Amino acid sequence: MTITHLHKRLKQTSFESSTHEVILSLLVCADLIRNQLEKACLEFSITPNQYNILRILNGVYPEGHARCEISSRMLEKAPDITRLIDGLVTLGYVERCKSEQDKRLSVTKITEKGRRILQDIFPKMTETIQKLSTAYTEEECRLFIQLCDKLIVLDTEFQEGIR
Repeated sequence: MTITHLHKRLKQTSFESSTHEVILSLLVCADLIRNQLEKACLEFSITPNQYNILRILNGVYPEGHARCEISSRMLEKAPDITRLIDGLVTLGYVERCKSEQDKRLSVTKITEKGRRILQDIFPKMTETIQKLSTAYTEEECRLFIQLCDKLIVLDTEFQEGIR
């Protein structure tokens, strides 16, 4: 058996199964990536989830999205989406408007100030992602995408009650 960095990190010499080791590896790596992205966003006084909201809204600019649509597009599901949006409203990065089609519905739109902060953050996020990407070759990235996609499909099936 080869001792890996995961073994050292968790101070554990064996795992229940290879699948268990894979899941633990993914969790450790997700935490590492999240911490690096948090550092990049911290320089701009926002969280990675708020950055994600700005990115989502910028993608439909000048239109916006209802809170439920933003939530469905988030990279990480955030139960506190209203609080995240409230923080962005306070900073002047987004605004809430009434929907033209349904006056009961609130639509969140990115402001010009929000678009400017995205432009400011983008180089730092790109630099962070490039540093993280040096761990893998292009071929390894393609394989990793395929492997992760299997978990994403599984999650979709769980959500739809198929399994």
